[in-house]
Amino acid sequence: MKQLRLLLLPFSFIYGAILLIRHFLYNRGVFKVSSFDKPVIVIGNLVVGGAGKSPMTEYLVRMLSPHLRLVTLSRGYGRKTKGFLEVQTDSDAETVGDEPLQFKKKFPHITVADCESRVDGLKLLMAGHDVFILDDAYQHRALKAGLTILLFDFNSLRGNKLLIPAGNYRDLYARRNFADMVVITKSPTDLNSSDRKVAMRELNVKEDIPVFFSFIKYGDLIHVIHDTVVALDKKGPFLIVTGIANPTPFIEYLASKGEILKSFIYPDHYQFSAEDVAKIKKHYVSLGSEVIIVTTEKDAMRLKDPNLTPLLTDLPIYYIPIEMVFHQETLGENFDDVIKKKILKRDYLLKE
Repeated sequence: MKQLRLLLLPFSFIYGAILLIRHFLYNRGVFKVSSFDKPVIVIGNLVVGGAGKSPMTEYLVRMLSPHLRLVTLSRGYGRKTKGFLEVQTDSDAETVGDEPLQFKKKFPHITVADCESRVDGLKLLMAGHDVFILDDAYQHRALKAGLTILLFDFNSLRGNKLLIPAGNYRDLYARRNFADMVVITKSPTDLNSSDRKVAMRELNVKEDIPVFFSFIKYGDLIHVIHDTVVALDKKGPFLIVTGIANPTPFIEYLASKGEILKSFIYPDHYQFSAEDVAKIKKHYVSLGSEVIIVTTEKDAMRLKDPNLTPLLTDLPIYYIPIEMVFHQETLGENFDDVIKKKILKRDYLLKE
């Protein structure tokens, strides 16, 4: 595998040259950049794969939506529609995308929308809202953000910094120094000072960019169809079904709770079919009645397809919601304080 990637290095150099030219043209004003008077928060990552953009978005929604009229705007990756679309609680993942649907079902009081052009989407949403959160928009240079939050998976920092296809980076590593703040996600829950120093050395970001460490907190099991809640504890054994960019942390967490008998791993944003469900169900029956089928919350949005729910209703299939939790800072401000200072300059908007 490593030798194959080395053979792909010339293509990475070509891709890097294209990126350099693109960023140069944006920096020189050749390509148009739009800005807005209201706070626009952009969340993104440089590495291909799951860095925790959805948990980061949800963290900001929990913090800001009780006080402000908030919007999340996504591209709606994986949807079969185009253009601007406002997400409803009864929408389906094929129409609006799994992540936007997850946001709307979790926070029905906020506005959730899709639009490939973030600038066009913001123009349509600007009236009647106070703050806008854009997930996976760090490379969207046509927009000048009010605040950029760049995410790095803790484990990804130790890898090479090569561009795709030889490496895992979809943008230049130097672009990390253009973020307003960096969050190192999925770090150990028992993060120590040595771990912090190693990560900071690998990151090597400019000193004036604040860096925060976070980890994932897993919730109880929730039935995909019936929404019944079951405490996880050490339940097992498990049959895992997932189609996300980086399922490793999810699988490792379940392995710490019980035996994993089988894992069905699909590509990111995979649209499950009736044939897939039949295959999973057949394997479940062969394993015995003590097995619990477990998936992620994002996968659950796609499994809730009306064509699939009749096939799943009698199965013990659950998803695990997750939350981002920040490690306590020993020096300086915490993450929430920085957000309030950089974005919420109008203090009267935030009333305790």
